[in-house]
Amino acid sequence: MLVATAVPVERDAVARAFDGPGREVRLPGASLLRTTSGPLTVDLLAAGVGPALAAASTSSALTAAALGDAPYGLVVSAGIAGGFTPSAGATAGQDESGAPVGSLVVADEITAADLGAETADGFLPVTDLGFGAVTHRPPAALVRQAAAAAGARTGTVLTVSTVTGTAARAAALRSRHPRALAEAMEGFGVAEAAAAHGTPVLEIRAVSNPVGPRDRAAWRIGDALTALTGAFGKLTPVLRSWNAYDHDR
Repeated sequence: MLVATAVPVERDAVARAFDGPGREVRLPGASLLRTTSGPLTVDLLAAGVGPALAAASTSSALTAAALGDAPYGLVVSAGIAGGFTPSAGATAGQDESGAPVGSLVVADEITAADLGAETADGFLPVTDLGFGAVTHRPPAALVRQAAAAAGARTGTVLTVSTVTGTAARAAALRSRHPRALAEAMEGFGVAEAAAAHGTPVLEIRAVSNPVGPRDRAAWRIGDALTALTGAFGKLTPVLRSWNAYDHDR
């Protein structure tokens, strides 16, 4: 299994959930921290910030594994994120609980929120322009099992290239994506790399701050990293049994 985070502090938070001592594995264009959890080998990658670098780094790791005749069975995008709340543009038909600070989210859809074109009539996703994809859907059975094990909420996790810093943009994103629970910057890039290799993907996020105006005093990064460690500790049995899942469900 390959776990891709943005930065080393997130990678290290995930590593604390596993049994084995980590050792560095150097690859062209990437460096992994390899650890174990029983029979499961887990490679941890600090893939970089943003969807482009995350995709490139993840692809490097996936390619090296495939060339070494040891392809990954699962890629997990993990880290901290901003969480949407009702005050961030929710309407009466949306989940009133949102994803508060300290909560965990498992993505049932990984969506590029700002890949497209701004027009006089509003935003058009790149798919409306006749190109590519904007959403990847992790295996439904794995999402259900992972969320149940970790006590996480399930919904859309948005990937953005520019972090939301205003209430107006938070409201616009939530209006376009009513099921959005969180936003981060790497999930779609990781999912694109995984899809190119035919490898299933999962995204897990611990919420460190509300999406909207940037109030650093309200950020709870340490608490979110602790929650991320706890999530992977609870997820270990699910991830170990991944081969039992039907990838198409």
